[in-house]
Amino acid sequence: MKLRINKRQRILILRIFFLPTLFYLLPTEVSAQDSLNVRSVGRWPYGPSYAVAVDSARNLTVLGSGGGLYILDTSDPTSPVKLSEFATPGLVRDIALLGEYVYVADGGWGLRIIDISDSSSPSEIGANNTPGHALGATVSGNYAYVADGRMGLRIIDISNPSSPTEVGAQNIPGKTVGVAVSGNYAYVVNGMSLRIIDISNPSSPTEVGFYDTPGSAQDLTLSGNYVLVADGDSGLRIIDVSNPSSPMEVGSLDTPGSARGIALVGNISYIAEGPGCPFCPSSLRIIDISNPSSPTEVGFYDIPWPSFLNRVDVVGGFSFVTDGVRGLRIINIFDPSSPFEVGDYETPSYAWGIYLAGNFAYLADGSTGLRIIDITNPSSPTETGDYNTPGTAWKVSISGIHAYVADGDSGLRIIDVSNPSSPFEVGYYDTPGYALGIVVSGSLAYVADGETGLRIIDISNPSSSFEVGNYDTPGYARDVSVVAVYAYVADGDSGLRIIDITNPSSPTEVGFYDSPSDVLSVTISGNYAYVASGNGLRIVDVSNPPAPFEVGFYDIPGVAFEVAISGLYAFLTGWTNGLRIIDISNPVSPSEVGFYITPGPARGVTTSSNHVYVANGAAGLIILEFLGVGVEEEKVKLKIQNVKLLQNQPNPFRSRTTVPGSPAKVHGLSGFGTAPEPEKLTEAPWVKWPPASRLSPMIVSPGLVSASITAPLACAPECGWTLAKLQPNSALARSIASCSTSSDGWQP
Repeated sequence: MKLRINKRQRILILRIFFLPTLFYLLPTEVSAQDSLNVRSVGRWPYGPSYAVAVDSARNLTVLGSGGGLYILDTSDPTSPVKLSEFATPGLVRDIALLGEYVYVADGGWGLRIIDISDSSSPSEIGANNTPGHALGATVSGNYAYVADGRMGLRIIDISNPSSPTEVGAQNIPGKTVGVAVSGNYAYVVNGMSLRIIDISNPSSPTEVGFYDTPGSAQDLTLSGNYVLVADGDSGLRIIDVSNPSSPMEVGSLDTPGSARGIALVGNISYIAEGPGCPFCPSSLRIIDISNPSSPTEVGFYDIPWPSFLNRVDVVGGFSFVTDGVRGLRIINIFDPSSPFEVGDYETPSYAWGIYLAGNFAYLADGSTGLRIIDITNPSSPTETGDYNTPGTAWKVSISGIHAYVADGDSGLRIIDVSNPSSPFEVGYYDTPGYALGIVVSGSLAYVADGETGLRIIDISNPSSSFEVGNYDTPGYARDVSVVAVYAYVADGDSGLRIIDITNPSSPTEVGFYDSPSDVLSVTISGNYAYVASGNGLRIVDVSNPPAPFEVGFYDIPGVAFEVAISGLYAFLTGWTNGLRIIDISNPVSPSEVGFYITPGPARGVTTSSNHVYVANGAAGLIILEFLGVGVEEEKVKLKIQNVKLLQNQPNPFRSRTTVPGSPAKVHGLSGFGTAPEPEKLTEAPWVKWPPASRLSPMIVSPGLVSASITAPLACAPECGWTLAKLQPNSALARSIASCSTSSDGWQP
């Protein structure tokens, strides 16, 4: 019996608990080899916003967006205007702004120094590739202090911005996420506690004291002898550090949500909070700390779900708050007791699906709908237009002048893209389930609709679409491919289902393939179905649809999400393990011949000519080139410097890896290998619930819960929320109640 989850529950799971926090759950390292036979050609890297800093003198706001920066003119807070944008090699986690320089904590690519003296043309002038994962940054004097994830605190000499050099470091337990500096001390939070580091000698920092906060310490700011900590579920904690070796808590205020970011002006602190419970709003809390032992809330501003506030900066009567779902929020705080929103700037979301048509890439971009990217020059893709669909865009297909979007709880949306700079909706069909996959054939759209299976929609009149038939598959339909008179449905734990659609009003199942793990995506080429299932590619012979059978498989290091076929190669996305390229010239014995570890989670994939296009989650779109087997890849990578190498395990390869000795197969302009390029197909989302590291991972998907999990919130990732208060005795609550950061073993 299938578990049915209503639309409000689904949108809660995907938009609030999964999508916004996904940004913090991205890979913290790159492998020793970050590519093989593949090079980066271009990126459009923008995604959710999780960092902000304001230059009050120039009325500039620098907004971290996925893998890049937006420079905004906020002289009129009610109407921010983008002046420029700048791509960083990693994912922007934090920003420190000092004078004409922006110091970016850029995740796996360390500290980047961006010159914004010309706000219309920012440029990188220096970088230091820290050994960990840069999550926080601040600047004091000639030094930048970087909260470097599991590699602790790094101290970087920036007296010469073009050549920043590490001069000291301090190991800190856990994952260092935030840092502030005053005098001879650096104050660091690591998700569990406040650590106090003596930096009087920057080359030899020493921890002198610590204080374990009751919640999940996420951010901090300083006020005289006090450190104010945004402590997740435990709200605001005020720590007296007048004696650095013996810090003590002197006051606290348990705010209703999950305190993520904090700023201070005078005696007023501003806390950006994520939601504290299902369907609850995010909020800005305004707290008077003039009496540190008794902080008092003087005002608040709620932002209805779906929203997820993270960081906050305050300048001149306005609070600038990042919302992982909607971008930048600008809140008037002249009267702290009655704040109100005056402006916003919407940034992209998570790129899940991709379709190519002509000179454009169409991205299914999660909560912000459809994004249209001009790829005429693959080395410099630019956004042309966008349309914000009402649901969560997972997949897109193009036919004629229309884009067809699988929009989650909002079903099928039909967008006129005849003018790519000004797309608009012309029709929709609200499917009964959760639309995850879409393919169009003739006048019919085939929708993989989650728990309600396959839906067949007549789109001959886009403004008045209607369902002509359906087949309720036994599992959770995530993806669909259509060839001739058959629809092939990736049906989760019910494997691959083959549906006869000769009569669309009465589709019938004729065969199925029971994969050993959940089937997430499928594409058909010739007599074979190529299935992304579990952690690998399964090759299934479908020449006789009533009796499909597996002929070969290849396991990749991570989770296989989607597959595209071009000639002799399968291009498989592996989430944190990037793009994997599999030689399928012998379907019985496929082998990996290339890979590329993408800056964000690799999700959707398609190919065109000699390029591979990957929907890269929080990092937007990345365009790659497969160089062919045995062809030395170019040594240059786009906007990437000081490449960091971490030892892979085992070294040098996995036990199944082989080094081909046959003559190289080199792609030509018509595609990869010699076989014709297949039709562009579809993809579907999948979520792996990341339990605490002490537990075994459990796999679930939107609307489908494994037998060991009974709550519809099972898709929620580890976070700072204490869900134990909802169901204190449930296994779900016990496993995530005290978690504030992802476990080491987390996979998507």
